Order: sequence, then C-alpha cells, then structure tokens
Amino acid sequence: MSDAADRPRGAVLPFAVLVAAVVLVSINLRPGASSPGAVLEEVRQGLGMSAGVAGAMTGLPGLCFGAVGALAVGFARKVGMTAGIALGLAAAALGLILRATIDSEPAFLVLSVVALSGLAVGNVLVPAWVKAHGHTVALMTVYGTGLVVGATIASLATAPLSGAFDSWRAGLGTWGLLVAVALPLWAWLALRERRAPSEHDVSGDAAPSGRIAHSPTAVALTVLFGVQSMHAYVQFGWVPTIYRDAGLSASAAGAMQGLLSAVGIIGALAMPTVIARGRGLRPLMVSFGVALALGYDGLLLAPATLPWLWALALGFSGLAFPTAISLITARTRHPSVTAQLSGFVQPIGYALAAVGPFAVGLVHEATDGWSLVLVLLALTSVPLTLAGLRVARPAYVDDEI
Repeated sequence: MSDAADRPRGAVLPFAVLVAAVVLVSINLRPGASSPGAVLEEVRQGLGMSAGVAGAMTGLPGLCFGAVGALAVGFARKVGMTAGIALGLAAAALGLILRATIDSEPAFLVLSVVALSGLAVGNVLVPAWVKAHGHTVALMTVYGTGLVVGATIASLATAPLSGAFDSWRAGLGTWGLLVAVALPLWAWLALRERRAPSEHDVSGDAAPSGRIAHSPTAVALTVLFGVQSMHAYVQFGWVPTIYRDAGLSASAAGAMQGLLSAVGIIGALAMPTVIARGRGLRPLMVSFGVALALGYDGLLLAPATLPWLWALALGFSGLAFPTAISLITARTRHPSVTAQLSGFVQPIGYALAAVGPFAVGLVHEATDGWSLVLVLLALTSVPLTLAGLRVARPAYVDDEI
C-alpha cells in the first residue's frame, strides 16, 4: 500500500511537521533506558547502591515498558492519542532531569520509574499516531531508525559526557534535556488535537471491537517481538562480557557491540519499505533465525577467531526488531486496531525482555560458563522463525478479530 493511499482524510499536518514530530519522539524513547548501564558503577558509588539494587534497576526498563505500556491505550482513550504522547514525554523529561540531581537511592529509583513510564506510553502510542496521519512507510522508517539511533548514541555518549563534566549526573541528565526539546512541538500538537479530536481518535466507530488476543497474527507478532527484544537486552548486557571472557580486550569487545548495533540502523532504514512491497518476507524471516543461531554458535565454538562475523550475524538477526515494529502498522487498517495491537505486542514483549538478561545471569552463575547459555539462546531461533513465518502472511488483524 502506498503512503498516499493510506493517508487518512482530515490529516492536514504538513509532512515536514510529521517527520519532525516522529524524529523528536523516536530518538528520545530509548536513551532514558539504555544510558544508566554505561555509568552503572559510578551511579552505584554515588548513591551507595548495592549490587542487588543495581541489578534490579537494570530490569526496570523492561518491567515499566511492559506494565505501563499495557495501560497506554486506555490512557489515550481518556486524554487523546497526541496528548498521551505529550504527557508521556513530559513525565520522561521530569523524571530524567530530577533523578540526575538527587542523592537518595529510593528517590532515584522512583524517578526512574516515572521517566520509564512516560517512555512506555510513547512506545505504544506512536505507531498508532503514525497510522492515524498516513505516510506510514516513510514515518515508520523514521521512527524505527530513531529508536535504534537514540539507543546507540546514548550507549556511546553517556560515559564520555560524564567524563567531560566529571559527573555521572551530567551524563544521565543530558537525556532528560533532550526529551525536553521535544515537548514544545508535541504540546502544540496536543492542543491542536483538542480542536480536532476526530483526527486522532483511538476508538472510532469503524474500528473492529474484537479482542486482539484472538488474532493469530497478533499472537505471532508478539512472539517475534518478545523473542527479539529479549535477545536485544541480553546482547546489550552480556555479549561484551562473553567476548572479554574469550580473551578480547575491553575496547575490542566494545567495538564488537558497536558493530552489532550499527547493523540495526541499516535495517531500520530498510525494513518498512521491504514490508510495504510485501515480497520476500518469508525467506527473510528464515534468514533472521539462521543468523541468530549462527551468531550464538560462533560465540560458543570460536568466539575469538572471527568475532566480527558473530557480531554481524547477531546484528542481522536483530533486524527482526524494526521488522516487528513496522508490522504493527502494516498488519492493521484502523488506527484504533494499531493502538490495540501495539498495546498488546509491546508490553508482553518487553516483559520477556526484562526476564531474559536476568535468566542468563542465573544460568551463567550456576554453570560457571557460557556454553549452556549460548546453546539455549541459539535454540530460541526456532520460535523466532516460526513466528516470523506466520506474520509474513499478508493478513490484517482487523479481519481476524
């Protein structure tokens, strides 16, 4: 379907405004979650945080994205889709800025939850907002790319920023200021929504009223998103350690992590167009599963021999993430269904993502090695592939419910 064809009547915002809005929100939805890991030791020392509390804090993004994301659609029905995103950004900015200024460990954790909850609302509602305004392929390309770029920049820049200002607070607080930059435009869009609410409705009369869980496509998309999200968090948290345990230096392990992440930017640019054309999705889904198994098998058998190859393989398998994000809009017709599907897929997926790194740590500690961990991770290529093959079918969730 072309962008022109799926443009809803009444959506009169200029394309440049739509792009600016999506850029500003997408680059801000990940740094608040990914930045603390880069300065975790400094945060622990600064707040007197125990290792156990620090470990729990690393699981907060997945938990908040899951729990609060499940409530986002109901929230949008009460305040409006655009207002929901704007309020989420406001909560994120407030939480991220304030947590960088306090000395209390409990307050830091509470403010982290506030910030992550605001970001969770954006995670769920932005795909539906894009669907409501048309230009779906172009805007989902911008959105998916912004997510990956935002996470990558935060991971790379937080530690240098902290070093430059000699304070981890500056490194973390920067991302709150970046969210604040997005607020004026989204506040204006929210005020505009109040004057023309029908353009942004998430419960219009034309929308199907069945339960999303009754859709096989929705269930398969949830599995695809969940398994890939789990791998993303596992790779972000543990792959550098696996490389270092295999004998690579810290800088080399970091370079492999950067290579893995860089592949995701290319995929985010390409996947919405590939999905819109609707050809070759089944072989692509199989290739994601094969690459996932290859990457982990390589880390198991010869991690230091061809480390770049295993990083490339895992990075390529990670293209399942922008694929799943793009399919949320591509497999729905009505913005209300898009919102419901996003509110179904992402909370469950992020809940799984929160469990993955924790489980990897437990198995690694219990076995004192990486062999069983890597075998189990490689085996998850099977459900990833099967779910991918199901969502590759040209079906609409609207029809299935």
